[in-house]
Amino acid sequence: MSHLIDLIDLNDLNLKERTGSYLLHAKKLTLIETSASPSIPYLLRGLEKLNINPVDIEYIIVTHIHLDHAGGVGLLLESCPNAKVVVHPRGARHLNDPSRLIQGAKAVYGECFDQLFDPVLPVPTERIITKADRETLEIDVDRVLTFYDTPGHAKHHFSIHDNQTNSMFTGDTLGILYPISMTNGTELILPSTSPNQFNPNDMLASMKRIRDLNVETIYFGHYGKSDYPDHVYHQLSQWLNRYLRISEAIISAHPERDDNTLAEAIAEALFNRVEVESDISDPNVFDYIKFDLNICAQGIVDYYTKLKQS
Repeated sequence: MSHLIDLIDLNDLNLKERTGSYLLHAKKLTLIETSASPSIPYLLRGLEKLNINPVDIEYIIVTHIHLDHAGGVGLLLESCPNAKVVVHPRGARHLNDPSRLIQGAKAVYGECFDQLFDPVLPVPTERIITKADRETLEIDVDRVLTFYDTPGHAKHHFSIHDNQTNSMFTGDTLGILYPISMTNGTELILPSTSPNQFNPNDMLASMKRIRDLNVETIYFGHYGKSDYPDHVYHQLSQWLNRYLRISEAIISAHPERDDNTLAEAIAEALFNRVEVESDISDPNVFDYIKFDLNICAQGIVDYYTKLKQS
């Protein structure tokens, strides 16, 4: 990482290099992403290793309010008494009252919810700051963060541009960077199409918006950075197109199947395609790509169901 930015591994899902939090070294110390509450001890230990006292953190930014990015922020605030939480305007009320977030996550993750996310604590209203499209936050002399509305993965999603490093923190908008390579040696980036606000057209529009900013580095919520933005855009576009083609073929061929059965078939087909084109030698990576694609398939089925009803 840059001397201006440190990455802390949050061991989400008990997996290394799965989800990260970024510490921005500035006059106003800033964290981007918290993951879920089970990750908070890892985050605090990471700060300790960097000789950062949590009481000195001034801003905690969450790119969106899905629990694997923001579920731990309420718990983290207990150790960061001087911090404000920065969130997309659509997400603020859900941080203050996370009951609907909890309900939605339980519908997706079922019996795994407690292990993955509990507890989800509310964030007091007075500690929440919202940032609308193109609004800014000054964290140091000549260091300004600019917030861009970037839906596609979720409607309550923004990405953050750091002018000092010309980098973009993209959460899940540009997908997931996996700690493996394609068979040709390039980085593997797959779209994140989880329910229930996935929209491929919005995702591509957000990608174009980021591309037009000519950033030098992209920092992913999952996991780490890429110094090859053009490759990121190519991978996202290519794989999103494959996701949709494969899913449409399965849905068209099996109109009698229910949503759950369709999602299972789509997840299996997507994994088979990824496996053919990637070098998956680490069994842990194998497991969480499967986990991700199961969630992605649910989001794709949800998208096509809504499209049919509209």
